[in-house]
Amino acid sequence: MIEETSKDWVFIVNPTAGNYYAKTLVPKIEEEIKKHQLNASIVFTEKKGHATILAKQYAELGTKYIVSVGGDGTLNEIATALINLQNIILGVIPAGTGNDFIQILGFPNRFEEKHWDIFFKKNITKLDTGSCNGIPFFNGMGLGFDAEVAAQNYVNEGEVKRGGKDKYIWHIVKTLLFFKEKKMKVLSGSDHHETNCFINTVSIGRRFAGGFFLTPKAIANDGLLDVCMIKQLNLFQRFNILIKVPKGTHIFDKKVRYYQSDKLSLEFNQKVPFHVDGELYFASNFQIEILPNALNAIYNPEGNHFLRI
Repeated sequence: MIEETSKDWVFIVNPTAGNYYAKTLVPKIEEEIKKHQLNASIVFTEKKGHATILAKQYAELGTKYIVSVGGDGTLNEIATALINLQNIILGVIPAGTGNDFIQILGFPNRFEEKHWDIFFKKNITKLDTGSCNGIPFFNGMGLGFDAEVAAQNYVNEGEVKRGGKDKYIWHIVKTLLFFKEKKMKVLSGSDHHETNCFINTVSIGRRFAGGFFLTPKAIANDGLLDVCMIKQLNLFQRFNILIKVPKGTHIFDKKVRYYQSDKLSLEFNQKVPFHVDGELYFASNFQIEILPNALNAIYNPEGNHFLRI
C-alpha cells in the first residue's frame, strides 16, 4: 500500500537491481531527502510490473517527481506509467547492471557526490518514446541476433529464465555461430523491400547491453526513430561487424543500412523473438512508431547526453 497523503517526491526502489546494489543506495537517498528538505517517500517493488503500479498510483495522488532507483527494466516500468503526463517528472538514479537509458540523460552508471547535487537542481527536458505493437520503449528495441541470444535464456516464450553469466556467454557464442537470418518485409514511408537481417535495431537512445553503440547518431528528442539494419552476414563478417559496434563505426560498413523514420512496419512469416528495452517478446508483425515529447525527465546539462537542447 502507498500513503494516501500527497508527496512531492517518491523514490521507487527495486531492491534486487544491480545484484542488490539498489538497496544499498537507500541510506544515501534518505540523506539527500533530509539535505534538500524534500516531502518524499521511499517505496520498494515486490515483483515484476509492480513499479508501473506504484508509479501510476503516485501520479494519481499528484506526486510531481517520480524517481526510478534500479536498472533499465525498473525504468521502463515506471516510465510506462508516465507517458504523456505533462505535469509529472521522471527521475532516474541508475542502480542496475547495464544502465543504458541513463546515458541519454547525461549521468554516469553510478552517481558520485556531484551527480546527486546536479540531479536535485531539477533540470528538465522532454524525451521521445517509442512504441512497438503498443509496448512502449524508452531506449530501443531489437530483432535478430541480440533478440535470439535473449531467447536462448528462456525455456518457453518469456516464461522460465535459466543459466547465469557463463551460460549467457555460451548463448552469445552459439548464436554467433549458428544464427540464421530470417526474411523480413520492411515498410517505412515509401520504402518497401525485403531483406534478411542479422541485426535490426530501432531506437531512441544510442547504447545497448552496457557498451554497444548500435545507433550512434540517435537523438532522444528529435521526433525520429534511428534504425540500424545489418544485412545477412557470413561468420567472418559477423565478427568483423561486432568488433566495430562498441565505437559505432559499423554504420560505415556496406552491409549496414542506417536511417531515420517516424514509423515503420516489419513482417515475418513466423513468430520471432524481439526485445523491448531488454524485455523479451515474440511476434510476426511489428508496428513501430515514435511518440514525440511524451516524457519529462531530469537530465544533466553538463553531461554527455544524447539530446537536442
